[in-house]
Amino acid sequence: MSRPRDTRQKDLLRPALDQIIDLKHPLVVLSGKIDWGFLEQRLGGVYGGGPGQPPLPVRLMAGLLILKHMHNLSDEVLTARWAENPYFQFFCGEEVFRHDLPFDRSSLSRWRQRLGEERLAALIQESLRVAQATGALSTRDLARVAVDTTVQPKAVAHPTDARLTHKAIEKLVAFAKDNGLTLRQSYLRVAKKAAIMVGRYTHAHQHKRANRELKFLRTRLGRLICDINRKVAAKAPDLLARYGPLRDLAIKVSMQTQRQRGQKVYSLHAPEVECIGKGKARAPYEFGCKVSVAVPITKPKGGLFVLHAQALHTNPFDGHTLAKAVADIKANTGREPDRVHVDRGYRGHDHPNKFKVWITGQVRRTTTAIKREMKRRAAIEPIIGHLKAEHRMGRNYLKGRHGDRINAVLAAAGFNFHLLVRWFQDLWRALLCALQIQNEMTLISSN
Repeated sequence: MSRPRDTRQKDLLRPALDQIIDLKHPLVVLSGKIDWGFLEQRLGGVYGGGPGQPPLPVRLMAGLLILKHMHNLSDEVLTARWAENPYFQFFCGEEVFRHDLPFDRSSLSRWRQRLGEERLAALIQESLRVAQATGALSTRDLARVAVDTTVQPKAVAHPTDARLTHKAIEKLVAFAKDNGLTLRQSYLRVAKKAAIMVGRYTHAHQHKRANRELKFLRTRLGRLICDINRKVAAKAPDLLARYGPLRDLAIKVSMQTQRQRGQKVYSLHAPEVECIGKGKARAPYEFGCKVSVAVPITKPKGGLFVLHAQALHTNPFDGHTLAKAVADIKANTGREPDRVHVDRGYRGHDHPNKFKVWITGQVRRTTTAIKREMKRRAAIEPIIGHLKAEHRMGRNYLKGRHGDRINAVLAAAGFNFHLLVRWFQDLWRALLCALQIQNEMTLISSN
């Protein structure tokens, strides 16, 4: 694959985009502030020399990823809106309005897989650089930060033993059908009825009957696994490599119990999902992965920008993630924070300098200024709410642990660029108000 080249140029037969759009639009202003050369240097390194069609320009794909998470759009909706929005096209580097799409929806998936979390972190770094350059974020705002963790839920149904067992039966039967294996019995009809009855009996608090139906489901799943094992070993041993992962998941589903220790299977299409309890009354348990987030503890002019966002798997203790979070903040901002404010879940943290960390409710070593900052620690909670509700962290649709890490970084970058767009809107509105007041004063003085 050759290096990406941006050969887009103006067309003499069509008007340029900068002649048909408002150059004071916040997206246009933001596109002029972003250092696209820096992003091309960081993101374009995934391509090496060799034969093949030249890849798409880095600015196009980086702009698409920013717009997707800035406006909370799916890949399909983003593709459709890009074809009809001249501001989206200008932001992505187009010279003239295009009625055809230079990319496919699957291009976004391939780019995300190639880039990974480390390269995509350049979007967060660039958003913070633009914020400092435009005055939305000052250097002193980076000295005191708040760090907290949340759960990034995966796009999975609520797991129950009956649903998982029924789903395993369906997947095994589909695998056998796709590969031409003739089963003694598929159990699809009776398994569906048993899964329905488990739900009904559980709702009626008839747990003995529910357990009887669940045992029926697990017995049929075990029979199905044994039948496919015999058929694969005798007729199609070449299928063993593809059948092995599905068989292992099905065996785990059939053997796991409610109170067992260790990792369990909560979804067959996303086996990496973890069960995390956060103590919420409305949702005692959430299924996904833990994410660490950091914001300034002060009140920057442009809003509370996200300084760090990272997905953490295996459900680590919050205190054991603090040192890594502080190191990531320094990598994104170029400055190590002087004070870090956390909640009581970080007691026993692993930060090398414990005197830089203040825990909620701490009495020793506190001053009036520090107490005032400790009250501001809770300001990180609404930021986490915005990340989930408006920037695609509330339900992660990307596949695997790789997708968990990518989605957390892109959600933070989209939130930061959204704040920058709002900052430019406020600046332009303030400028118009100042001009209007000046004109009114001029008229008053002339009269």
